[in-house]
Amino acid sequence: MTESASKPRVGFIGLGIMGQSMAGHILAAGHPLRVYNRSPAKARGLIYKGAIGCATPAEVAASSDVIITMVGYPSDVEQVWLGPEGLIAHARQALLIDMTTSSPELARRLAAAAEQAGHMALDAPVSGGDVGAREAKLSIMAGGSQAAFDAALPILRLMGANIARLGQAGAGQHTKMSNQIVIASTMMGVCEGLAYARAAGLDASAVLQCIGGGAAGGFQLNVMGPRIVKGDFAPGFFIEHFLKDLGIALEQADQMKLPLPGLTLARQLYTELAEKGLARQGTQALFQHYVHGA
Repeated sequence: MTESASKPRVGFIGLGIMGQSMAGHILAAGHPLRVYNRSPAKARGLIYKGAIGCATPAEVAASSDVIITMVGYPSDVEQVWLGPEGLIAHARQALLIDMTTSSPELARRLAAAAEQAGHMALDAPVSGGDVGAREAKLSIMAGGSQAAFDAALPILRLMGANIARLGQAGAGQHTKMSNQIVIASTMMGVCEGLAYARAAGLDASAVLQCIGGGAAGGFQLNVMGPRIVKGDFAPGFFIEHFLKDLGIALEQADQMKLPLPGLTLARQLYTELAEKGLARQGTQALFQHYVHGA
């Protein structure tokens, strides 16, 4: 990879709830930053701070040493990486990092295509939501070669606090599936516990303060719980994206002949919420199923 004056040039594609903050940390660290988003308005804040806006992913690819994608769905990843205006076709000996939650099979296919074209690649999905992205405390789970991981680590450290390579291409995505499976059933438990507290006539905030310091404590209870109590269902992570993840996880589990009843139920409940118009709310909106029947 080449470098500009002192730091690698970074391209960032996908400036959603998390991508905005992640790209902002890279820019703040002094890396020349090129950005692209399908909705150009989402790039304006970063451009105002000094990033260069690009009209296409190809334009990002042609002038970046490290290119990060953080888009919505596997089909978006495939188009951005493998399409005629995509990264593989237009990058110049770059390190390509997909931080979207996607399928392990696609991650392996992207890595093979990148290697064939002379690039390095990582699948490096993240966990931590909007809070972790803002505070640069994301957990980042990577799959790919050790050389690619070592090259990416200085950039990844700008966005995350818990960063690990779990194996070859696809391992990061498999790890993210484990993460989402845990979150799915945990969120059901948080919502059920708070629904119970409410039905029992307890002060839900006081209950949270009490049980959050015990064995029930954790991110979903201690961070999302207060939002639930306040009736704040704004997205740190969209239900529609969570459903995408749960679908991938169930597909992988089916291939491994692994029954996951908690995950199956969570997908059913979130599907019902989406069908009732709540797909763009945060995952904590599951609480509405228990107290309102959504």
